[in-house]
Amino acid sequence: MRNLLKSGIFSLLIVQSTLSFAQAKPNKFAEIPAITAGLQKYQKELGNDFVVIIQKDGKEVYKHEFGELKATSQEAIGAASQWLTAALVMSFVDEGKLQLDDKLGDYLPIYGSYSKGYITIRQCLSHTTTIETDMPVFRTALKKKKFDTLEDEVKSYAKDRNMKGKQGTQFYYGNLGPNIAGQVLEVISKKDFDRIFRDRIGKALGLRRTSFMSDDVYAESPSAGAKSCADDYIKFLSMLLNKGMYNGKQVLSEKAVNEIMKIQTGNAKIVYTSPISQGNAYGLGCWLQEKDEQGNGTLVNCPGISGSWPWIHRGKGYAAIIFTKGEMPDQQRVIFEEIRTLIEQSIQ
Repeated sequence: MRNLLKSGIFSLLIVQSTLSFAQAKPNKFAEIPAITAGLQKYQKELGNDFVVIIQKDGKEVYKHEFGELKATSQEAIGAASQWLTAALVMSFVDEGKLQLDDKLGDYLPIYGSYSKGYITIRQCLSHTTTIETDMPVFRTALKKKKFDTLEDEVKSYAKDRNMKGKQGTQFYYGNLGPNIAGQVLEVISKKDFDRIFRDRIGKALGLRRTSFMSDDVYAESPSAGAKSCADDYIKFLSMLLNKGMYNGKQVLSEKAVNEIMKIQTGNAKIVYTSPISQGNAYGLGCWLQEKDEQGNGTLVNCPGISGSWPWIHRGKGYAAIIFTKGEMPDQQRVIFEEIRTLIEQSIQ
């Protein structure tokens, strides 16, 4: 009886110890209750399923999964692809394999044949090629001419589209320019765009669920074809915020990062801009919502009208992403501005 009692007491102590350990375990993610409570008010507008991650001073200060979407869930990110593409181009610039003011005719002879050879890589990434273009395709449901390869699509821009003016004189936000720049990288590397991205940016940042791989319906799209997850994209933002450094490795030079996030459109006339970025300036693949007197972006973002909203605030030292499912109702800028204000009030 005495041994049985001892055995019972010992078992009870094990259970209590296990329970105490479970209760003492830290939360899976960093939490700031005020932010969570505030975000819950916008859950319906954000499609119920979304993830928010915030990093400040090199540390993850907030992370929350709302609904069924996980931080590792891969979704189409639409226009947010263009920031990734610009960074990839700048990795070639860092290595001296490409210059932003190189002419397309030097890499794509067909552009010279159709009087488009003097357009530069910079103008492709800043949407100032002035080649006739369509409004941006944010949804896969929208009809789009099918091409087997990025090369075929980019060749069609040279042959089938007119110039609307001299290169560099008009800003028209769309998909055409980044796709051309992506094709130039394919010519230089003799690899497809997705492979180039994985080998350079993907490996350097440890992006496990980010790719530009074709869906076998449309060609790879540097402008709108990336799929990613919240855990991956915040690494990219952290690298930009940290002047090109990530985990002790210089992924991009500080000069390259600064080039991405300064005004690149010059005196180009604004013909068309994204509905959720009205009034913002443009860098290379990203929008400059706030900038200093020299035209360097301090609050920089790259949102899709029906998808995720990534941004960094260099002045306040933080990066954040609201990661949503790829197919969502069109977003209202005012909602994201309210969320950004909530975040900045809570983390300062």
